[in-house]
Amino acid sequence: MASTTFLTLPSGRRMPQLGLGTWLTPDSLAPEAIKAAVDCGYRHIDCAYFYGNEGALGEGIEKVLKEGRVKREDLFIVSKLWNSFHAPEDVKPACLETLRLLRLDYLDLYLMHSPMGIKNVKGDLLPQKDGKVLLSDVDYVDTWKAMEKLVDEGLVKGIGVANFNKCQLERLLSVARIKPDVLQVERHIHQTQRELIACTKSLKMTLTGYSPLTSPKRPFPPGKLDPNNGMEDPVVKEIAKKHGKTPPQIMIRFNIQAGIATIPKSENPAHIKANSEVFDFCLTDDEVKKLESLHCGARAVAWDIVGMGDHKHYPFKPQES
Repeated sequence: MASTTFLTLPSGRRMPQLGLGTWLTPDSLAPEAIKAAVDCGYRHIDCAYFYGNEGALGEGIEKVLKEGRVKREDLFIVSKLWNSFHAPEDVKPACLETLRLLRLDYLDLYLMHSPMGIKNVKGDLLPQKDGKVLLSDVDYVDTWKAMEKLVDEGLVKGIGVANFNKCQLERLLSVARIKPDVLQVERHIHQTQRELIACTKSLKMTLTGYSPLTSPKRPFPPGKLDPNNGMEDPVVKEIAKKHGKTPPQIMIRFNIQAGIATIPKSENPAHIKANSEVFDFCLTDDEVKKLESLHCGARAVAWDIVGMGDHKHYPFKPQES
């Protein structure tokens, strides 16, 4: 069974520490992935409109609810507002479409997928001209104010952000009427996010780490910040052998033991089950230090493709706010 451990959010609600990631899960396998996850104890499901599979995930969620495998109130469903819908007037329609696709009346958590707005072109989530995405200058603070209204209307229980840097997060907190519950960022052995973890803890926020396995199957062209496949790292393999665990389990435990949530992705029922078996052992302090020493600033998801790195709110520049 997956963990029954929870993290308490600033709103007072509790979020399961381990969740199922769904990026790149094919429609044909999504319903079975949801069933497999629920059956072995997952209650936190991480989705996003941009992933293009919310309809199939919704089919799976509806089925496990109808079959009585889990109650809706025991699930923690997360989705994300895509960059195309940052204009305040686009926020509610985008949320309603996600709710329709997921076949839900509300979301437990709705994240702004990134601080970078792009043009809203119907039917095109990455509209481009001459190979460059069409950027928007909508301020993420204005987007946030529209997201706060979703909480007021009961469409979402809580809101948060993803892929923000420390300066952007602090700026948002300085003006937010409803404080963000969660910051979701990439976090693994090659990108340990020490500063952001410390920052969110000081703000009593929760951090969720995505790509805990370093996303070796990411569909992007090779980039200068690409991490090596963590599952092949000799340090990870050595620690796994010592504990009688697999390299993925070591990397998931690395995030869990840091006191953050994490959302390993798989559509394979056996892998989904194995990824949940990380609560019957602990890494030693020395092992954690060895894993932390593998940090090199790598990013599996650098958000710099098709000109996104030119956005004025591109988050991975220290001076950006």
